[in-house]
Amino acid sequence: MLSVKGLNHFYGQSHALWDVDLEVKEGSCMCVMGRNGVGKTTLMRAVMGLLRAKSGSVKFDGKELLGKNPEVRARSGIGYVPQGREIFGQLTVEENLRVGLVARGRKEIPPNVFAWFPVLKEMMQRRGGDLSGGQQQQLALGRALALEPKLLILDEPTEGIQPNIVAQIGETVTRLRSEAGITVLLVEQKLGFARKMAERFTILDRGRSVASGAMSELDDTLVQKHLSV
Repeated sequence: MLSVKGLNHFYGQSHALWDVDLEVKEGSCMCVMGRNGVGKTTLMRAVMGLLRAKSGSVKFDGKELLGKNPEVRARSGIGYVPQGREIFGQLTVEENLRVGLVARGRKEIPPNVFAWFPVLKEMMQRRGGDLSGGQQQQLALGRALALEPKLLILDEPTEGIQPNIVAQIGETVTRLRSEAGITVLLVEQKLGFARKMAERFTILDRGRSVASGAMSELDDTLVQKHLSV
């Protein structure tokens, strides 16, 4: 479904991504892992078109997206929940959800958003900034799902979230895969959550992909070398 080949990105003179390859098969959950600052979010933003890659290829359903703007990528069926959620604090829940409709040229929020996250229906007129961290994460997920995506990119969805909400997010993502057929590309540092959610992993280190495989192959040696603080 998603194929990234030889992706390079620079911040000024700093080489941030080095010939990164990534394959996400339809219906799967792939987890991108690594310590802080190794390029995980840079990779997600480059895939989404929020950063302009210097070279390489980003193909979705066989179509080249490199050079296309984020709106084109969203219309192709990619939903994105950024690290830190990035909701609009001064806008209401409803207004935040409608922002997600623009890329697909739609006017009505799909009812399934409220089926997945009933709390959003109850808080439609509350400002995003007044929600708890967990509610804001649900709003960010709902905004992405308003696009009715085929691929959902989740960048650190458990960051700063209390454990019971982390469990709810995990359950929702599992249901999205099984019931809605959504493919997931996950960035996650919580090892337990990653093991539970994903079938395959890729580890980044200093902007390079240094290991990948089935989640069952993520052994103690790799964890100590690339993931332990």
